[in-house]
Amino acid sequence: MLRALLIGNGETPDAAFLKSLAARADLILAADGGADRALAGGLTPDVIIGDLDSVSPAAKKRVSPENLIFVDNQNNTDLEKALDWLVKRGCKACTLTGFAGGRWDFTLGNFLSVYPYAKKMDLTFAGPGWNFYPVQKNRRFACRPGARVSLIPLKNCTGVTLKGLKYPLKNARLKLGGTGLTLSNITTGKTFGVEMKSGFLFVYAED
Repeated sequence: MLRALLIGNGETPDAAFLKSLAARADLILAADGGADRALAGGLTPDVIIGDLDSVSPAAKKRVSPENLIFVDNQNNTDLEKALDWLVKRGCKACTLTGFAGGRWDFTLGNFLSVYPYAKKMDLTFAGPGWNFYPVQKNRRFACRPGARVSLIPLKNCTGVTLKGLKYPLKNARLKLGGTGLTLSNITTGKTFGVEMKSGFLFVYAED
């Protein structure tokens, strides 16, 4: 299974954290100016993709011409351009970093823009000490015992079942924005699972 690391041009973690993510990836992509963030963290991306309006000339020279991919479409973001490229290549898992922090509109826009892709591949927004997982299908997660987990419904969700958590749910219905049942749960082992029949939610989990 192809596993990708996608680095954005937002606030990026330190070099040690970036390298720990890269060690679990088969392919490193940078979304436009994310290439400079990657290089500053000691990583050379395999592919740079986007409208290429923010990546530096020096960063462009670090990849071969065929892996510097210009996408002339102002109707989607560099994040969406990169995910489209990965979907076409059959990628099934992608970790995203450098897409949170700074401006709230960019952070929320980035998080919500992955909605069409969450059924096509396992996506993880990763930062030091935390992960955000967009979920539209049954999914299982590795964790440490005692980690805090929260679910945030972004659509009405049906048939939600939680396993491996201190406060389980079975075939529950969660309303848009309703988090009374789903904030600050606790993992009981090294994995936990979320099953759902329909809907879209984010799972927050401590590392």
